[in-house]
Amino acid sequence: MQTARDPAMMLQTKATAILLLSTVMWGGSFLFNKIGLREIPPVQFFFFRFALAALLMGGLCLPRLRRLDLTTVKRGALVGVALTLVNLTFVFGVSGTSISRAGYLNNLFVLIIPLLSFTLWRERVDRLTFAGILLALVGVWALASGGNGGFNRGDLVSTVCALFIAIHILTVSRVLRDEDLYLVTLVQFATVALAGGLLCLALPWPRFTVGATSVWAVVYCAVFPTVVAFTLQNAYQRYVNPTKAGLIYTLDPVWSMFSGMLFLDERLTPREGFGCLLILAAVAGPLLGRLVGQKRRSVYLFDKANGEV
Repeated sequence: MQTARDPAMMLQTKATAILLLSTVMWGGSFLFNKIGLREIPPVQFFFFRFALAALLMGGLCLPRLRRLDLTTVKRGALVGVALTLVNLTFVFGVSGTSISRAGYLNNLFVLIIPLLSFTLWRERVDRLTFAGILLALVGVWALASGGNGGFNRGDLVSTVCALFIAIHILTVSRVLRDEDLYLVTLVQFATVALAGGLLCLALPWPRFTVGATSVWAVVYCAVFPTVVAFTLQNAYQRYVNPTKAGLIYTLDPVWSMFSGMLFLDERLTPREGFGCLLILAAVAGPLLGRLVGQKRRSVYLFDKANGEV
């Protein structure tokens, strides 16, 4: 006999599976960016990706365009500026370091968010997060000292990218209200594409040739980690506990590391691997601790409501 909770539980399970799939797409974006950047310069790759993503998202949003108003455009453009900074630093970071290192450094955004929240709004940083920050610093040190080139420019840009990811997430949470998520996403993509186009016009256009592999790399990055992953996350993240969603997203660098090892023959030194493991523990540890705490509180409140405590 089905219970009333079955549909909700099934929806949560489906949402969890879809968010896991989105992390695979995001992890793959590191690989395909790296492949595409072999032929296409970073700014041009950045522009091509989001110009195509904006066109595809525009096609998906055709039935909704009549509801596009000035407020949505303004708020979407503001969030789009943050998304521009995320993806511009992403391509330069990936172009300058291994995708394994870039993935773990990008994931530091989980720890940067509470630091920014404390700095801007004096929101308390709990002990688990503070411990995670300290552990992440040790992990970054191990990562920096473990490679032949030390902490290079690509590593630095990838760390700055983590800062911009945190700013983008906070901007979304503070700026967006009840707008149509699909239209907001379209405006974001269009803003990024416009910024990329302006950069291409402002900077000297380098000479390069584009082969079939690079074209497919642009298509993959525009379709899967951009249009598809954004749409799925907007549609299904609401059905998953925020802490659980954050924990799922910590898998992004794991996929990027595996794809780097399998397809690009990237290898981490033991110290680099230890540093990546520390960063993953620093990011996932506080999230896992909160998830366990939330479950314990739920069990306690359930028992209390039934007179068992």
